[in-house]
Amino acid sequence: MKKYELTSETKVFLGKTLYRIKALVQFGNVNAGDLGGWIEKEENLSQSGNARVSGNAEVYGNAEVSGNARVSGNAEVCKIGTVFWIGAIGSRNGTTTFFRCKDGKIYVSCGCFLGDLEEFSDKVKQTHGDNEHGRVYMLAIEMAKARIVEEKNEVH
Repeated sequence: MKKYELTSETKVFLGKTLYRIKALVQFGNVNAGDLGGWIEKEENLSQSGNARVSGNAEVYGNAEVSGNARVSGNAEVCKIGTVFWIGAIGSRNGTTTFFRCKDGKIYVSCGCFLGDLEEFSDKVKQTHGDNEHGRVYMLAIEMAKARIVEEKNEVH
């Protein structure tokens, strides 16, 4: 028995079409008809157990939510390849995360920025130019390129 279905409500995130889900039956504290979060395909969320995706949470790629797992709020779940993380960087001494997704591109999460490596590089140049923060971010980009090598047979 199916516990949820994909609705026709969609959004595009990192080049992927995600579908809002809707509960078909009552399970856990979810009622039939409740709208849930966003998934790319049915394989991202198990039809059995109490697993659920709610709020603005997004699940895509090869990630799967199953058992009694719950993804909620603004969470994002993507099975990805190599991750490169660097801290104490930028004007806020924050963290920046570089990762390769299934589409083969390297993406960057830095503060409120989320985009691919080229977009990040452009944003750094626009925001910081050639100041100390700009130079350090550009070095981090080069480090990420060196550390996140393309996986030969499968990019997660």
